[in-house]
Amino acid sequence: MNNQELMQKADWAVSDLEANGGKLNPEQSSAFIRKLLVQPTILASARSVPMASPQRKINKIQFGKRILRAGTSATALDTAAIDGAFDPAAEATARAKPTTEQITLTTKEVIAEIHLPYDLIEDNIEGGNIGTMTGGSGDATGGIKDTIMTLIAERAALDLEELALLGDTTLGVADPYLDLVHGWLVQATSNVVDAGAAPISKTVFKNGIKAMPDQYLRNRAALRQYVSVDNETEYRDTLANRETSLGDANTTGANPVFAFGTRVEAASLMPAANGLMTDPMNLIFGIQRDIHIETDKDIRARNYIIVLTARVDFKIEEELAVVKYTNIG
Repeated sequence: MNNQELMQKADWAVSDLEANGGKLNPEQSSAFIRKLLVQPTILASARSVPMASPQRKINKIQFGKRILRAGTSATALDTAAIDGAFDPAAEATARAKPTTEQITLTTKEVIAEIHLPYDLIEDNIEGGNIGTMTGGSGDATGGIKDTIMTLIAERAALDLEELALLGDTTLGVADPYLDLVHGWLVQATSNVVDAGAAPISKTVFKNGIKAMPDQYLRNRAALRQYVSVDNETEYRDTLANRETSLGDANTTGANPVFAFGTRVEAASLMPAANGLMTDPMNLIFGIQRDIHIETDKDIRARNYIIVLTARVDFKIEEELAVVKYTNIG
């Protein structure tokens, strides 16, 4: 195959990433979102909410206090539900009243521009594997198209985890990317545990569990303790010091580790001084289905150009059900 034929096949392989004028169809968008969510980041366990428009409202309803009353034969609970603190006299015949609330996801645009040298693509094409299309879905299997999309998804997942955790709209020009949204660490304000520069330990996790309102501790197995990669390693090390089978397992194995019934997990972009404890379904990742991938060439620099744009937002559904750790040594 001569160079001209290689170039034609390379052009096709890259431009085939682009469909419908750059806008991915629903199947392609879903495939790319799946690629994002299988990466080993906190997004893999968070609650993913695909959005059809830039804004979506999520309705919440719950009962904040007792709904059962002492029953009296042939007597209805016929007085109005009341708010505020428990009042036994007033609530003896009062109906229960749920608390309703709305969470609004409002997406912000993120963009990536990737330049790939001609020879990188040509060498891959010359190897004979450009990928094949599956079932008309527009999703490539194998070859350079799938490789490019997988690499983009791997790096984008890390960058989105950084935004989810560290986003802060007060940063301004200091970091325009992180200034897009308030991340989960900024949103978590009610239950804060200051570790006082102490290293990660069972005591830090114990204080976190004690800081969590009891109503959210009914299913500890669903809770996750998200800490930095190094702090997860340090906690494993404290368990490995035990002269028991548990210590051996944490020295030689890679089994999950737990603290007081809650699983401890590493989040790649979690700052060393911070951590979060919550049910991962309480962490919302909104991503708009209108994902664009457009391609071009820079013939002077001999680069293929790929531009990806998406719109995302991050919210905590029940802020009281989150504990934030600060000042971990």
